[in-house]
Amino acid sequence: MRSHKVIEIRNLTSSTYIIRMEKNDFTFKTGQYITLGFSGSIDRREYSIYSSENDNFLEVLIKEVENGLVSKKLKRCKTGDYLDVDGPFGHFSLEESEIGRKKFLFIATGTGISPIHSFVETHPEMDYRVLHGVRIEEEAYEKDSYPNGKYILCTSREKSGDYHGRVTDYLLKNPIPSDTVCYLCGNCHMIYEAYDILEKQGISLGPIHTEVYF
Repeated sequence: MRSHKVIEIRNLTSSTYIIRMEKNDFTFKTGQYITLGFSGSIDRREYSIYSSENDNFLEVLIKEVENGLVSKKLKRCKTGDYLDVDGPFGHFSLEESEIGRKKFLFIATGTGISPIHSFVETHPEMDYRVLHGVRIEEEAYEKDSYPNGKYILCTSREKSGDYHGRVTDYLLKNPIPSDTVCYLCGNCHMIYEAYDILEKQGISLGPIHTEVYF
């Protein structure tokens, strides 16, 4: 367990925010997660790392959950507070040997974009596209950080995105080349449905990687 000093809080919407902490000597593999909570508190939750392996700070993207004990507490943290970090954990990571020679499709819903953001910030040289499904455009967290043509926004409740509908609707209408490596992160319903669509489009079990967000 390590204590990390908070150096910035960015509010993206009324309920979603990013906490930036000093990195200290913390190392991780992009796609991994940490447990986070106030120093001295037993209450902690798991959050994927949002920042790049190469950044000199550590960031997490958090959505305040109704009746969520930790997400509500963390939203009230201030610059200079100390948070306890444990980890990193998890195996939702890129295959280093594929980065320079494969095409990638990253599919996320909501804050499931967090490890995807870490992937592409760490390895901007990748040949990739990001498919992000949200309800409204306001939830397209920091979409301007992605290069033009790399990020496709699917909005289900308004027509302000690049595609009006769910990410699974987009996949049905825009088949994915069978040699694509796919990473799925978000709610379980999207993952199950997208997995089936991709398999029917010829993408085999090996190149599909999943991480469920509850």
